[in-house]
Amino acid sequence: MTSNKKLSPTRALAAKVIYAGLSILRENGKELPIRDLMEKVRKQVDLDAWAKEQYEKTGYVRWESIFHFFSIDCVKAGYLIKKGGVWYLTPEGDDALKLGPEMLLENATRSYRKWRAENPVTQEDEEGPEEQVAELPSYDDIEQRAIEGLQRFINAKNPYEFQDLVAALLRGMGYHTPFVAPKGKDGGVDIMAYRDPLGTQSPRIQVQIKHKQSSTSVQEVRQLMGLLQKEGDVGMFVSTAGFSPDARTAARGSHIHVELIDLNRFINLWQEFYDKLKDEDKSLLPLRPIFFLSAGE
Repeated sequence: MTSNKKLSPTRALAAKVIYAGLSILRENGKELPIRDLMEKVRKQVDLDAWAKEQYEKTGYVRWESIFHFFSIDCVKAGYLIKKGGVWYLTPEGDDALKLGPEMLLENATRSYRKWRAENPVTQEDEEGPEEQVAELPSYDDIEQRAIEGLQRFINAKNPYEFQDLVAALLRGMGYHTPFVAPKGKDGGVDIMAYRDPLGTQSPRIQVQIKHKQSSTSVQEVRQLMGLLQKEGDVGMFVSTAGFSPDARTAARGSHIHVELIDLNRFINLWQEFYDKLKDEDKSLLPLRPIFFLSAGE
């Protein structure tokens, strides 16, 4: 399905890359970190020299800026959810793919304009031609750069330093950590976390950690499940390299509760509970929040 009106070069490019992005999300379990999604769009879409051109003032690549800018329309239309550097395709977005690139973008923009009418912003905000506005750095750009900085910092840590980070996060979430595996220990549980100092209250969490290696397999997740023998025991597997699709399926379908935490989710939890951490734990991965008005996001 296509629109009858001729699109400007900017909107034509937006329709192409937005449609490709939503399609790629559908093909990849309906969720991807934005960095991975952008890389797949770059490889899949035929981008001409104009689309790949960098803006002189900011250095941003045209198609990437346009992709981020028009993704706001998709969020307001209910096609996308963005959370912690990960983009999720909603059922509405999945259904909207039937419209084709141009009509999908047109419907998304209509929803965004309706939202703007109901939520007026200052005259200076997002004023001007779409091409000029898309050139400006978006919240997605800023967030992604921040997340990549945190990822680099965490990946530079050795396994025992990362283990201490996980223990600190659990303490910030209100748990006691009477056992953190010493150096040299190989296999089994890396951290025990209790709701009370003696572990008399459930849940009692047994944590296994895998840092900077290959993605965690279904066999490794099942091995952790096998350690959960007592009533009230739950498992938590933290893997900075992520989890295989089979591992995620096994965790979701099991009657034994095992929570899977990849690097992005760990960062989200660290940000969420940062204010509840003790100063000595904050120093392991210090953050500085910056607040700014982001109308339109």
